[in-house]
Order: sequence, then structure tokens, then C-alpha cells
Amino acid sequence: MSDKKVQSGSKPENKDEVKPADTVKDESTQAEPQAEQKTEDAQAEPQPEKKEEVINTEIVGKKVFFLCPSVQMQNQILEELTQQEFEVYAIKDSAHLTRVLKKYNDSIVFVNLDDSSSKNELEKWIETICSAVPTVKIGVFSSNNDEEYKNKFIKKFNITCGFMNLKLDMSKAAKKISETLDGLNVKGRRKYLRASTEHENSATINLPHEGNFIKGTIKDVSVVGIACVFERDPPLKSKTLYKDIQLRLQSMLLKAEAVVFGSRDDSDNKTYVLIFNTQKISPDVRVKIRKYIQQSLQHRMDSELKT
Repeated sequence: MSDKKVQSGSKPENKDEVKPADTVKDESTQAEPQAEQKTEDAQAEPQPEKKEEVINTEIVGKKVFFLCPSVQMQNQILEELTQQEFEVYAIKDSAHLTRVLKKYNDSIVFVNLDDSSSKNELEKWIETICSAVPTVKIGVFSSNNDEEYKNKFIKKFNITCGFMNLKLDMSKAAKKISETLDGLNVKGRRKYLRASTEHENSATINLPHEGNFIKGTIKDVSVVGIACVFERDPPLKSKTLYKDIQLRLQSMLLKAEAVVFGSRDDSDNKTYVLIFNTQKISPDVRVKIRKYIQQSLQHRMDSELKT
């Protein structure tokens, strides 16, 4: 759901002028010293620094990355954590993750040391991250049961999020990780994950209104509700309950009941906020919404990793 307040309500550009160079009439004529000085001054002129986006993880929560997770880990551990409203990502490339962690520098990373494609590199990567981004917390998965190796590894790399046996039941591993994340207050103040779908075509709504269905686009979604705009303004009255709402999230078609919480004017469109009727929404619908949100967030992270 959108972080904006649900009320009526709603950035400048400074381009340097580029002047054409003086026409050179005689190739043998040397450039005037004054022109050279202007060129040097222009080259030496400092450029404005690009400001990094400041993310308050106390409010929005922290990200949890799984580096080189096995298929089993993705299907069980990541799935269970998603249903518990943790923001989890599966990452295959350690080099890309290094860059991202410098931005999200209080994230948690669980590393699969048994990944055959990069087994010899992962220990070195952990050492690099511990030095470059010491605020990142690390946990590892390994099938190595040797207690001496385990204790040396934990001490050497300051492993604070657990050294888990890959032969352990995945559901038990998920529970252990969940307890660790709760202890670190990973969710912050937020209770529910949301995905922004404003620039996507994969999330739509059909709302029954005055005997017809009106079609709209979902701007963001969480397990508790949505923000949406309609092709034509209904208009919808606050606190009105609507039944048999059809939601399409990618290939999933879901039904729900929702109450109009309010609206706000965004440019040329009116955005409505609908809150799901928690007593009527089925557990299966909740599971599918959370799965869609995780897929949407993963897609955005994959794009960020490539830039």
C-alpha cells in the first residue's frame, strides 16, 4: 500500500548550456591562450555529487539475501519466510551482490557454501564483505559436520546468523532463521510487505459497481489491501463494502471483499485505497498475494543487480 497519506493532495531541471566551438578559419593559427584557459576552467569545474538514497530500515525493514541457494532452499526456506512477511531475495552472483550490499549495508546474507559453481570463491567473498561492509550480518549453510571447522569458521568470519547444516530438515532451518531475523528486528516497524505495480501491466482489478464491472490498475498491493486507479472515476464512497472483487496478479485470478478506505488525487487520476475484509479473505488468497509480492520484489532487485 502506498506510504502517502490518504487525503486529497497530490520535482526542477538545470541543464548546462553547451556553446558551439569557435569556427577555425586557419588551421595554422594556434588557439588563443584565453580560449585555452576557458577550456581548462570548464574541464576543472567540479560536478555536483550524486546523492545516495537514504533508506530508513527502522521503518521499512531490512533485506535478507540468500547467496547461491539450492532449489530446495528456495522452495522451502524462502517460501516460508515470504509467508512470514520477510523481504527475501535469491542471488546467484556474488559480485553483483557486493555492489548492492554497499547500498543496503545493514542487510542479512545467508551463504550456501556447498554451491558447486563457486564453492572455492565464497569463503573469500565472505572475508571481503566482512571487511568492506562490516555492518552486514552473515549466516552460512554447509554440509560439513566437523565441529572444529565450524567453530573456526564462525570465529574467523564473525558469523552471527548461524552455521546451519544443509542436511537439516529445511522447515527446521526456516524456523531457526525466522527466530534469528526476529531477534535482529529485521522487519522494523512495518507489519506487511508491499509491492509497487504502478509501472507494470501484471496487476489489475475488476470492481462490481452499479450493475457493471469497472476495470482498473493496481498501483501497489499488500496482503491487507491495494491502491488502484480506474479507467473512469466511479466515484467510490468511503467505507463502502464491495464484494466479488476480481484481482489479477500476473496469471493468478483472485476474488476478495474490500472496503473503500479513502482516496487521493494523483495528477490526472484519483487513487483509491481498498482494505480487504480480513474475515472473508481466504488463507489461499493471502498465500498467493505474498508470493506475487515476493516475485515482484525479486524482479526489481534482479534489474538493480544488472545496473
